[in-house]
Amino acid sequence: MSGLHYLMAIVRSVNVGRAEPTVHSSIGVTGIDKRPVNGAVFVRAPGSKQDGLGSGLVGDRICDRRYHGGDDQAVYAYAREDLDTWAAALGRPLGNGSFGENLTTEQLDVTGAVIGERWRIGEALVLEVSCPRIPCRTFAGWLGEHGWIKTFTHAARPGAYLRVVEPGQVQQGDPIVVVHRPEHAVTIGLVFRALTREPLLLERVLAAGALPDREQPAARHRLDRARRAASRKPPRSTHRP
Repeated sequence: MSGLHYLMAIVRSVNVGRAEPTVHSSIGVTGIDKRPVNGAVFVRAPGSKQDGLGSGLVGDRICDRRYHGGDDQAVYAYAREDLDTWAAALGRPLGNGSFGENLTTEQLDVTGAVIGERWRIGEALVLEVSCPRIPCRTFAGWLGEHGWIKTFTHAARPGAYLRVVEPGQVQQGDPIVVVHRPEHAVTIGLVFRALTREPLLLERVLAAGALPDREQPAARHRLDRARRAASRKPPRSTHRP
């Protein structure tokens, strides 16, 4: 496969977390505190969300299996450029791993990544873009920013979850090459907006088959509700006095 785009894209940092106590999760522990590691980390498909290994990265801990981990969320990537934007907006430093990401990327448009596109990282690892991260109470509590879920949602720079297509090692400085990109043009950013503030966009998302199978029934139900709500709105008046 020949590479597409992002010839300078690299892994800026590989980050893993361990279970830590928290008051912001109903289960009392979280693995969101990801820290950069030195050397290579092996990445493999973790299996099902409830019964599998949790994270795709060996040595990384996923605590709340109800909402996190599993094959469709094996690896979480966030762009260093977006972390820098947030750091400027919040007036505080944000180190690699601050958003709970496993891979901090550089020179890669993660928000613009197309669902189903594949990244070859280093010599062997191949990951596939699966879905955006949806902010939760644990994330908000970890950042300690008032109104964080609303702020993060409005910015619509969610980062991307990835599946493991071919296992392999990853380490700081590894090149990232986009080796496949579907033609449907449904991006991480578009899916995030569809799942949060713009549910009518779910029509495009579902038509492209851009959601994991288990999430499609709920998405269809939400789209039906959004269509009914839109049909009840009175037409906008064009009359000008």
